[in-house]
Amino acid sequence: MPVGIDDMAIYVPKLYIDSKDFAIARGIDPHKLEIGIGIYKMAMVDTNQDPACMAANACLKLMQKNDLKPQDIGRMYVATESALDESKAMNSFVIGMLEQIYGDGSFEHAGGIECKFACVSGSYALYDNANWIRAEENNDRAAIVIVSDIAKYDLGSAGEYTQGAGAIAMLVKENPRLVVFDPKVTSTIIKNEYDFYRPFGRETPLVNGNYSNYLYLIQVKKAFDSYREKAIKTKLIQLQEDESITDKIDYISVHLPYRKMGEKALAYLLRHEWRCLPRWKQIIEEVGMDEPTPKDPRGTIESILADKDFMKADEQFRKAFMRTSIFKQVFEQKMASSLEASAIIGNLYTASMYMGLRSLLEFEYKKNIDLENKRIGFGSYGSGSSAMVFSGVIQSTYKEIVKDMNLEKEIGDRSKLDMQEYIRLHSNEGKMNEPISNSNNEFVLVKIGGNTADKAGLREYVFSN
Repeated sequence: MPVGIDDMAIYVPKLYIDSKDFAIARGIDPHKLEIGIGIYKMAMVDTNQDPACMAANACLKLMQKNDLKPQDIGRMYVATESALDESKAMNSFVIGMLEQIYGDGSFEHAGGIECKFACVSGSYALYDNANWIRAEENNDRAAIVIVSDIAKYDLGSAGEYTQGAGAIAMLVKENPRLVVFDPKVTSTIIKNEYDFYRPFGRETPLVNGNYSNYLYLIQVKKAFDSYREKAIKTKLIQLQEDESITDKIDYISVHLPYRKMGEKALAYLLRHEWRCLPRWKQIIEEVGMDEPTPKDPRGTIESILADKDFMKADEQFRKAFMRTSIFKQVFEQKMASSLEASAIIGNLYTASMYMGLRSLLEFEYKKNIDLENKRIGFGSYGSGSSAMVFSGVIQSTYKEIVKDMNLEKEIGDRSKLDMQEYIRLHSNEGKMNEPISNSNNEFVLVKIGGNTADKAGLREYVFSN
């Protein structure tokens, strides 16, 4: 049974901070953010917004766009690492908001959970619901998977350059119009790590930046190795001796903490896939240096990062490799379009890879490229850590959805924050009833807490029109 993504809807807050203003205020070269990281604008939530209302807004857009009724939906999952409660799941907040529109109890049949494993959790949620439909447990109903997050880092930290906020709602069903997931090839890797985590009571994460970035590359590569084995075993993909499995995947969409990380992930993957192929000789000639090897043959992440000479040489090699003609060609063909949205929205945690998919579909379509039967490979990563690699094929009916995609129109008019406003919002000094932007036809947060002890964490939302 073909199962996958039928449609998508996005919600992005109406406030942003410009990377140039941000760089000047922090005393760094704006070029470093725009070119080195690949960020121009970072979306910011207002005083009356949180991940739950962003999720509800994206979901409402999806339902209205597709003329869906509550009885059409059998499951609703929300994947996030911006949880609001240690017990009450975010999908319950979302259902509560939607029932303001569709009626009390209208979604009581729609089971689901809040799914958490850092940025990979959206992929686990999709996998679970796709299998729910394949098992024919859905009774002809679709599932909605929502990925919603606020990427927030400490003031003055390196992570502060990679903030963002937004949500995406995805309609998952049989015979979808957009993408059908390839069955029996999804591969996962998991390991207990502390590369990026947020202990109870903290609003911002603890981050080991270099370790986390490198671990991301390693874990996705391991999951990709498993994917390759499954894809060949199931005969989904067949290779000649001089071919890489990356040659058989038309597009590659990966987790995007920032735009440049997508390019680095592609370079890391291709280096490992290509170095045993005949083309590698030509690449080395163009690079002008041999690929460095670490001193410790074990190749553990700890030993590699401790090998300063290797890390310096490897960085030099990576940059040179990314300047080669073959890498540039593959990057432009397989990934570039998926990075467009990230540059103007920022890091979306669980939603980042799926905003990449949304971006890829729109901007490849605008190039007048025929996307039918094109295979997309997904490299999803969540700190802590887990990676998931899977793939899907774009369907013949994709134009029904993609022709109307317009990122700028769907985001809408946005207001640029000055640094004082940004710091005030970041420090939670703004009042909920005094937002910076106007809210029209969307859910907003109006109250936290009640009059009695048992209502201390109550969150109240309304639909503002």
